[in-house]
Amino acid sequence: MSHDQLALLHEIQAVEFACIDLQLYLDTHPDDHRALADYNAQAQKMASLKAEYAERYGPLMHFGHEPAGYAWAWVHEPWPWEIAY
Repeated sequence: MSHDQLALLHEIQAVEFACIDLQLYLDTHPDDHRALADYNAQAQKMASLKAEYAERYGPLMHFGHEPAGYAWAWVHEPWPWEIAY
């Protein structure tokens, strides 16, 4: 696994954590418009990062979350969760 691939995975993890944290905050503060704007910005960033990862290195998830190319093959390297840090 390349340094760039690992760095992109770490960035995805950080943004995903921010989304979860903001979502939990919004569960108790649903009228906080700034937090909602922050959540939407982070969610958009996460979608963009995941799309970039899938395009460069293959899908992060399976079962209909990512399209597959021809010929049928998901990845030729370890899945993200199989990577030893």
